[in-house]
Amino acid sequence: MSHNAFITETDIAGDESGVLDGRTVAVKDNISTEGVRTTCGSEMLSDYVPPYDATVVSRLKDAGATIVGKANMDEFGMGTTTETSAFGPVTNPVDDDRVPGGSSGGSAAAVAAGDADLALGSDTGGSIRCPAAYCGVVGIKPTYGLVSRYGLVAYANSLEQIGPIANTVADAAELLSVIAGPDENDGTTRKAGADADYASAATGDVEGLTIGVPTQLVGGRERAGDDPAEGGETRAGADEAVVEVFEDALDEYRDAGAEIVEVSLPSVEYAVAAYYVIAMSEASSNLARFDGVRYGTSGGYDGNWNEAFSDAREEGFGDEVKRRVLLGTYALSAGYHDKYYKQAQEARAWVKQDFDEAFETVDVLASPTMPMLPPELGESLDDPLQMYLADANTVPVNLANLPAISVPAGESDGLPVGLQLVGPAFGEETIIRAGSLLA
Repeated sequence: MSHNAFITETDIAGDESGVLDGRTVAVKDNISTEGVRTTCGSEMLSDYVPPYDATVVSRLKDAGATIVGKANMDEFGMGTTTETSAFGPVTNPVDDDRVPGGSSGGSAAAVAAGDADLALGSDTGGSIRCPAAYCGVVGIKPTYGLVSRYGLVAYANSLEQIGPIANTVADAAELLSVIAGPDENDGTTRKAGADADYASAATGDVEGLTIGVPTQLVGGRERAGDDPAEGGETRAGADEAVVEVFEDALDEYRDAGAEIVEVSLPSVEYAVAAYYVIAMSEASSNLARFDGVRYGTSGGYDGNWNEAFSDAREEGFGDEVKRRVLLGTYALSAGYHDKYYKQAQEARAWVKQDFDEAFETVDVLASPTMPMLPPELGESLDDPLQMYLADANTVPVNLANLPAISVPAGESDGLPVGLQLVGPAFGEETIIRAGSLLA
């Protein structure tokens, strides 16, 4: 195993008669595996061994897959580079001096390096699509409710989904077929899409498909009202090198018979701010259980429970987790709930409305997955705000609970560039069909 992609190596064989017989899978280390420690990339859970399998793990075993390890990740899924793990950073198989993206960086790196045929990640604001783009592989963020979250250690319940990572769209789609479907242990799952054969949708046939390109998510495109002289604000969008590869990929779609049109999603200007208020607020609530008593490292007890609770979290949580828990607690506190959290939820509704309107005229939406090339290791840690802004193209999808896929679009300076395709709710077959043109 390489690139520090795994926290724990395993050899868990499944049912030999399954459709994934002989295929190896890396499982992100926030997905419960019976008898195998599940750390979430944190000192807080460094010795935690779940007594049960997540639903997706049970389905992997039933399908004959062999689980080869628990993949490294940003601590509790909080990061865009897989550098916040308590078990050290993951390096990008394309360039060891670069980050693999996050938070599912270990999953993507394992596939890109050939240490696993397939992988499971979780996507709260782009955590599957980002590392897929940076490592040059395929990642699918399913519609909220298509895949069970039972056994996924919660970061932000209303946003996150488990999804597949693979070298090709067809392989990712095959894995999605295995893990999709309702689960009696997860009341948010739906029957829609449960019986679909996603792998058969990977035809690459885009003849007659209408692809919308949101002007707000691509640099170098004109937008009304952005002239600073008129009081507007400029938005950098994607880097020029990324846009060039993206535009070349759009030409491939045109040549294959797809129609490319521009669309506007004005609400996405507020998506990053809304996303982080909601995600951090939910994280503040979800991570309250890690108190050194029920879960996690113990802070010791000398008669003062509050001090023991504080010591356990001081020792067990890393800086990024502490930052997000504190900000989330602040946003939910008396006097600030309506000012921040309520407004964030209103912005979320606006984002969903914009997507719904766009899908009245287009079949899928396309943008660069990430607005920049993979940063060098250490580059993002000193500026958390820039790390948050890097999620500008991915977080709107989670706010709207829609499906999206990242596929390799090409390279710039030898580094991968991903193209993101977004579909309407439970429109996985459409984005798989479109994505398979490129991979």
